[in-house]
Amino acid sequence: MTAPLKDPVTGHADYGLTAIPSRHPAVGLAVGVVRDGRLDLFHGHGLADIASRTPVTEDTVFRIGSITKTFTAVAVLQLAEQGLVGLDAPAGTYLRAYRLIPAKPGHRPPTVRQLLTHTAGLPQLLYPARALRPVLGETVPYGQRVPTLAEFYRGRLHLIAEPGTRHTYSNHGSATLGQIVEDITGRPLRAYFRDRIFGPLGMTGTDLTRSDRVSARLATGYVLRAGGPCPVRDCDLVTAGAGGIYSTTRDMARYVAALLAGGSGEHGQILKPDTLASMFAPHYQPDPRLPGVGLGFFRRNLGEHLVAGHDGLVPGFTSQMTLAPHDGTGVVAFTNGARSAMAWLGAEVTAILGHILGVPDPVIRADVPHRPEVWADVCGWYSFRGSLKDAQKWLVAGAEVFVRRGQLTLRPLTPVPALARGLPLHPDDPRDPYVFRIDLSSLGIGASRVVFSRSPHAGVMAFHLDLDIAPLSFDRQPATRDPRYWVTGALGAVAAATTVNAVRRHRQYAPLRARGRTLAAAAAASTTRRPSPRAS
Repeated sequence: MTAPLKDPVTGHADYGLTAIPSRHPAVGLAVGVVRDGRLDLFHGHGLADIASRTPVTEDTVFRIGSITKTFTAVAVLQLAEQGLVGLDAPAGTYLRAYRLIPAKPGHRPPTVRQLLTHTAGLPQLLYPARALRPVLGETVPYGQRVPTLAEFYRGRLHLIAEPGTRHTYSNHGSATLGQIVEDITGRPLRAYFRDRIFGPLGMTGTDLTRSDRVSARLATGYVLRAGGPCPVRDCDLVTAGAGGIYSTTRDMARYVAALLAGGSGEHGQILKPDTLASMFAPHYQPDPRLPGVGLGFFRRNLGEHLVAGHDGLVPGFTSQMTLAPHDGTGVVAFTNGARSAMAWLGAEVTAILGHILGVPDPVIRADVPHRPEVWADVCGWYSFRGSLKDAQKWLVAGAEVFVRRGQLTLRPLTPVPALARGLPLHPDDPRDPYVFRIDLSSLGIGASRVVFSRSPHAGVMAFHLDLDIAPLSFDRQPATRDPRYWVTGALGAVAAATTVNAVRRHRQYAPLRARGRTLAAAAAASTTRRPSPRAS
């Protein structure tokens, strides 16, 4: 293990925290390492607010986005500990504010556990007309009245798939879990969070709404443009249980410390140790070789270490929380204005945690031989699971696996040029020829695993991309559904239609063109017969 980097001022190990701003421009950045039940190391860079020149500190308030989902999961499991919720019971049993409508009449209802693992069959995008608005239309301008979920869903939240058949990351699942907490307890979610989570953990600078606890130290969110940072339009989130929390690095360190200590905080316990351990256990795995998804947490393997965490994104803010439950260590990071931070912040946090645990960064292995005999089994067209109401499908509709110049290649069907050019598939497991790794460093993500799922009778059926944010699954499709044929057919249809229209126009205007030529000839003849003017 190499010795960690030292902070040039304090001389203490910083594990690469101070180097992040040199790789990724950010208006403000806060990174904290949690060990031994406390915030052991902190690095603040830049400004919480440019106009007032306010620096980033441990007590700067950031919008933590979807890390909120882990708090909502804790609240639901608290109710489960009291016997008020059954994880495998239909979620509609506890939901009073609105109804969950199945995609088809014969589908079974979604369970609470499926809401916690994003396998309930809910869409990412609810209203297509709002697709280009912030957070897929789940916001209102700050200061306006925020509609209730019952009003926003118009009393009915429609599923788009049978529960348990696919994993689709959706804010509406966690929002519904928050509504269940309100319906069971009869209390607003913000009050429940304060009394049952924030209070016992001593998180005095944290809230679900923009209250006096957070407003005075709230950072301004920015977007980086050609002319420099510009403040984003301020907004409130309708689906607050999925992404509404405001918090600080100091308070989030208290939360992570409790998650690492079996649920115990400064002033009480939020969960029993066994319940907390179940949150980090796999409850959904698209393939047994993948870490999968816990209850409110995404799981990953960092060397031989299990890590669990979540990211967050709201306009102007990106956040990441990653912890190693069995090693008593966690890292949190927040930024209030950086380009594409959703791609690189998680990778940076994972690298910091790896440095602490002595695990090298994932790399493309050069010691695993290629196995060309399996190429025919994996080559083909794969469609990204989900519907057009899943925003991820807009970016990656599918992928083609093929051999190019003797190299097995994965080429996503995407508008992102760095991906559309194709990515070599590098063998990653000498014992399993269906496990590969691709290099996503051009996106700031690093090297990620690709695992092909295979049936003994039908061959390869799917592949799964194991990312920090969530596993992405692609199902194999018959050749007739290869998009290359769609494009070829579409171009052929366009060419045929263009030819037909040209012929039709030629025939339609042929008499007019003939008449025009006749008139032109007559005019020319008349000009020829006209006598020349006399000389004066």
